[in-house]
Amino acid sequence: MSHVVIRGVPFATRLRAAKGGAKELLERDRARAQKFLAGKSHHAPSATVGEYSRRHHHKGTTTSPPTTVPSGTGGSSNTGANSSIDVTDSGVTYTMQVGVGNPATQYTLLIDTGSSNTWVGANLPYKPTSSSHKTGNTINVSYGSGTMSGEEYTDTVTLGSNLVIQNQGVGVASSAQGFQGVDGILGVGPVDLTQGTVSNTPDVPTVTDNLYAQGIISSDLLGVSYEPSSNADVPNGELTFGGIDTTKYTGTLNTVPLTTTSPASRYWGIDQSVSYGTSHTILNTTAGIVDTGTTLLLLATEAFQAYQQATGAVQDQNTGLLTITPQQYANLQSLYFKIGGVTYDFTPNAQIWPRGLNSILGGEPGKIYLIVSDLGSSFGTGLDFINGFGWLQRFYTVYDTGNRQLGVATTAYTDAETN
Repeated sequence: MSHVVIRGVPFATRLRAAKGGAKELLERDRARAQKFLAGKSHHAPSATVGEYSRRHHHKGTTTSPPTTVPSGTGGSSNTGANSSIDVTDSGVTYTMQVGVGNPATQYTLLIDTGSSNTWVGANLPYKPTSSSHKTGNTINVSYGSGTMSGEEYTDTVTLGSNLVIQNQGVGVASSAQGFQGVDGILGVGPVDLTQGTVSNTPDVPTVTDNLYAQGIISSDLLGVSYEPSSNADVPNGELTFGGIDTTKYTGTLNTVPLTTTSPASRYWGIDQSVSYGTSHTILNTTAGIVDTGTTLLLLATEAFQAYQQATGAVQDQNTGLLTITPQQYANLQSLYFKIGGVTYDFTPNAQIWPRGLNSILGGEPGKIYLIVSDLGSSFGTGLDFINGFGWLQRFYTVYDTGNRQLGVATTAYTDAETN
């Protein structure tokens, strides 16, 4: 199958994080974190990704790939079919254009690895077509930072010209709160997170699951490539369904098993440690998650406090974020993330909000704001960090449901000075 790129179409309402600026953004991230910490899916207790994979009826047999995959220039690595599509950096999270129906209506959906329902109607209304079938079931999903409720349909969902899913379960919102500037969610987390969200339904296969089950992609995995940017609403990311794009990373792709520690095990959870500089460990090896739906890099309270003390940062009253002076920035050390025996350098520039986007935060032009923030809970909860989109912009990640693992690699932008 050919390699297809579909670009999203940005629009102005995505230019602000929220009406309340960074403070509201921070509140939403923390509310989302508290939902994760509750140790359940959005409405019911869930199994781990591993438990899902063991009982999920994949077509064919999935074998584990090598733990390292070299980067290269030869396109996507898997021998079977895979397809890539562009996503758009909206300044606070990532969105993409998704077609629903036949003929398709294009919706701007937030890409979320921390949830698994796909739904529309938060802003642009759902338009039923000949491919739309009402199931008679209701849907109700809470995200901590927002909620939606409505009805379930099955419909044709188009992610790209060769990524067309038949009979995908789609929520249609009659009520949605907390989703300004987007039409809904493209949920690409573990399928168990859909349990209890749709009436009379044990779970709802995700778009990735259905692409695989319908033979459109050869592996049940998702590759995510983002790039840092000092401008909002630019197409600077790419999702690859069913394959790994070796042109998007440098060095080797290292894979680690998903954590067994609850509640992180219910999401895309891994174990990692974090050090400030080469010798100051601020977070011992512990479980947390990688999440595209969280904007900031959130650390357990003790780790956050150690980071603040080490950097000399102070809390900005207008935004609620940490801020540092130009001199402190000149002295800022890298954060080192140790994941599966491999250490990843999160540079000083990666730790700051893009100064060209300070207006999105309600911040001052040229001021230096840090993206590291307080998770709002103490160490030892079973979910002690969330590597959000600010972190994801610097690394290539692979969400491999079939093999119950997460892949991480450096990219050409890991050391970028764009912020």
